Amino acid sequence: MDDRQPTLRDVAEAAGVAVSTASRALSRPGRISPRTEARVRDAAERLGYTPSASARALSSGRTSTVALVVPDVTNPFYFGLVRGTGARLRETGYVQVLVDTEESAEAEARALAGLRGTVDGAVLASSRLDDDRLVRLAAELPVVTVNRTVPGGVAPGVVLDTPSGIVQALEHLASLGHTRVAYAAGPRTSWSDSRRRAVLEPSAARLGLDVTVLGPYAPLRTAGPAAADAALQAQVTAVIAFNDLLAFGVLERLEARGVPVPDQLSVVGCDDVFGADLVRPRLTTVALPMERAGRHAADLLVARLSGLGAPPGDPVVLPTHLVIRASTGPAPR
Repeated sequence: MDDRQPTLRDVAEAAGVAVSTASRALSRPGRISPRTEARVRDAAERLGYTPSASARALSSGRTSTVALVVPDVTNPFYFGLVRGTGARLRETGYVQVLVDTEESAEAEARALAGLRGTVDGAVLASSRLDDDRLVRLAAELPVVTVNRTVPGGVAPGVVLDTPSGIVQALEHLASLGHTRVAYAAGPRTSWSDSRRRAVLEPSAARLGLDVTVLGPYAPLRTAGPAAADAALQAQVTAVIAFNDLLAFGVLERLEARGVPVPDQLSVVGCDDVFGADLVRPRLTTVALPMERAGRHAADLLVARLSGLGAPPGDPVVLPTHLVIRASTGPAPR
């Protein structure tokens, strides 16, 4: 028994036409006579022929594949985004491939250069590229950004309003009597971190707080101990961490040093990732609608690829909110 998959040549021979004619009949309907096209399609159906993905890409210039590019695939912050984009892309006939750039702008640039010609477009989450590189990329590949904007509005995007969440955290701490607060900053290449820093000083002045910026720190649990030590050295009574992973490391270090949370030091995270309500004490944090952001981003990219999307303009802005748990409490006397 012959288990060989039928080829386009087999279809052409069965239909009595040239291979090029069979290719046009299957990939570009309307380019040959209806009778010949029907004969080729009948032969393909009888033989059980299915065009390969590469053949479809060569004939149409499209791959039906979209890349989701994230800085750290192990960070649970991106899990909801992966679900949101993946679900919406499947509904519209696209396959999602996940690309991890390991918090490196250079790795991100190399990955995107390699993706050109193999994907139809990309969703860039928390891109670490600088503005000039992003503008050049958007001119070469259809992209949608998440938690980042492209200068000149040349690409659509979805922005999470984390600055508002940081303000909510400051207001919460002020209401508990805190006057000296630290912000443990994220990577220098983080666009989101720069936006949060911009609201610290005016919000602190309004609330009568003294805010100290620590870091920058890698957005990893292993960077938390250094942030915790710096917060204790700064003699603050509360620390807001760039993300939950950093906050988890802060909590571990404080426990190791015998510093009670929140009695001596309150801790706030950002992202509300899985595990934020499982650590002890349960983490007060800013919740972000990541799955919703993923769906919005996929919709924007699919619309752009279909030619039905509106010209890029202001990004879609999604609200955030503070989830108060046990890691924050009244300022120590």
